[in-house]
Amino acid sequence: MIPLPSLFNPPVTARRQTWRWVLPGVLVLLFLGILTGLPWQAQRMESTERQEQLIADTLWVEQTIRFQLDRSNESLRLIASEIGDGQLLPQKFNERAAALLSGAREIKRIGWLAADGHTVASSDTADLSLSLSQWPLAAQEALAHVIDSRVPAYSRPMALPYSLRPVLFDYFVPMFADKKYVGALVLTYYASAILEEMVPWWFAQENQIDLLDLDDKLIARRAAGGPGRGVYTHQRTLDLSGQSVTLRTNSVKGTPRLLPNLLMGSVIALSLGLLWSLWALWRDINRRLATEGALREQVTFRTAMENSLVTGLRARDLEGRVTYANPAFCKMVDMPAERLLGKLPPMPYWAPEATPDYERRFAEVLAGTVTQKGFETIFQRANGERFPVLIFESALRDLDGKQTGWMGSILDISERKQAEELNQRQQEKLQASARLASMGEIASTLAHELNQPLAAISSYTTGALNLLGDPASSGDDHRALLKPALEKAAAQALRAGQIIRSVHAFVKQREPLREAVSMAAIIDTLEPLIALQAQPSFTHVEIAITTGLPAVLGDRVLLEQVLLNLTRNAIESMQQMPPAQRLLRIRLSRTLTATGQPAVLTEIIDQGHGIPENVAERLYSPFFSTKSEGMGMGLNICRTAIEFHGGYLTHTINPAGGTIFQFALPFADDNPTAALPA
Repeated sequence: MIPLPSLFNPPVTARRQTWRWVLPGVLVLLFLGILTGLPWQAQRMESTERQEQLIADTLWVEQTIRFQLDRSNESLRLIASEIGDGQLLPQKFNERAAALLSGAREIKRIGWLAADGHTVASSDTADLSLSLSQWPLAAQEALAHVIDSRVPAYSRPMALPYSLRPVLFDYFVPMFADKKYVGALVLTYYASAILEEMVPWWFAQENQIDLLDLDDKLIARRAAGGPGRGVYTHQRTLDLSGQSVTLRTNSVKGTPRLLPNLLMGSVIALSLGLLWSLWALWRDINRRLATEGALREQVTFRTAMENSLVTGLRARDLEGRVTYANPAFCKMVDMPAERLLGKLPPMPYWAPEATPDYERRFAEVLAGTVTQKGFETIFQRANGERFPVLIFESALRDLDGKQTGWMGSILDISERKQAEELNQRQQEKLQASARLASMGEIASTLAHELNQPLAAISSYTTGALNLLGDPASSGDDHRALLKPALEKAAAQALRAGQIIRSVHAFVKQREPLREAVSMAAIIDTLEPLIALQAQPSFTHVEIAITTGLPAVLGDRVLLEQVLLNLTRNAIESMQQMPPAQRLLRIRLSRTLTATGQPAVLTEIIDQGHGIPENVAERLYSPFFSTKSEGMGMGLNICRTAIEFHGGYLTHTINPAGGTIFQFALPFADDNPTAALPA
């Protein structure tokens, strides 16, 4: 019996051997077929590419010719519009025509025809003696069509007998006045000049360009590179208003050659491919080395930059773990980076008293609700020293835009806080000095005002003493006469005391307070001082207060200083006005702030000389004053004090003459100590 392997193995082995030869043979035949068919396919592709390039170039040339013609025609229509409006006279026409001819060599002439056909003006002096009847028939027909249709149009192509160069066409623009034909403008184009001026030289070197009329009659030709071979041709219709001209291009290139350059081209291509491969390999190696060097430089530069920053940088992952801290941050908290990296909250630089605020903000960061707006808090150093910081937090993303954590920028603002405190103390000293200066200005009037109640008190007390020393008077007479005298003396003493207390409270040096105060009560307290300022110039003072105004949150003395400065300025602005016009009005009313919050509006209204625009621009600047004796700090202090209270001092023009200074302060709430900014 024959074994099974002997029965089946030989046919299987033969089939495998057959496929080993057939498959390579098929691949070789396929390669030879591709190698043989590739030149034919390349030839067809080159032919198709040449034809497509010719079509694209012809379209571009056609658009260029159309654009140039339209630009010249638009200039002619503009001249016609100026003539119709009477802005262009025949004397200036030749200047405009010469300007147009200087930039367009394809134009033979520009003429102005009257309604009767005679030439009014022309760039060609030979046309001045011609009438319309002497023009070619095609031009006469085109002009008649233009007059009837009232639309500019071209004439049929024509040749002039007196010209050695064929003329392509005329372009007519009719002119009408009150629907009556008054004349026309005409542009005459050279056909050959259109091709010479508007067709690029490189296109003319590779193609023969012809202009044909509707009957395919040759009008003009340009063949700088020789006659076309008829292999690659294309034509485009140049649609003109009233006429159509065909632009035909005929390439000077023939059919691509197949065999002569095939072998040489293959060898050159393979050689160039090998050289290119070596060059590409060398280039890639150099690029890789350059990239690695640039990366090292960037890492070194970034490290040096981060080490030289005074701003602390701290990065955290999505769980809040510190992943990076630059040297500035480590120096700021006086802790090494090893102690911070990988640390989860609570952080060692958190101050215990501010831990609730840290935890709240950290929860906002984890929730993704944190904004890039900076916030202030307190950190502590390793030795327990506290210092204020300003933190900016933003999302940290990778190259794909995926968030990987948060980056924080930390600034030590200890110096800024110290500067703010120093500036606040200086402002307070300056305000106290301004109050003393204000009292110095009214010192003489104050002395006069105090002399009156003191003299009255002296008179009443002298009379009482004389009455007591009169033995002729009885006890009942003493009581009847002494009581009114002593009551009047007491009233005068109260008046003098009120004036002295107002001055003492105004000039007293103390820390600013934030409390609920009534603007009406402040004005009532200042009324004697305001009256003292108004008395020398005989200025009348009117006070209008809306009833039921709530209290505002602020410092009483600062607000008194603002009101006294503003009223003094108002009184001084009216000193040169007629006596009947010297009226100072103080008004208190309800209003709304820019954010819609209810507030008390205070207005100081005068009828003085007003504020010029050049002065208004610098009115609130420090040390700027229009008075020879002032320091120039009054209005600056007033604005600073109002901004300290959360308001803003402004001024407007008084319709009755003068100026209105006004400021609005929000109503005080139930917790006055938390309403004003620190």
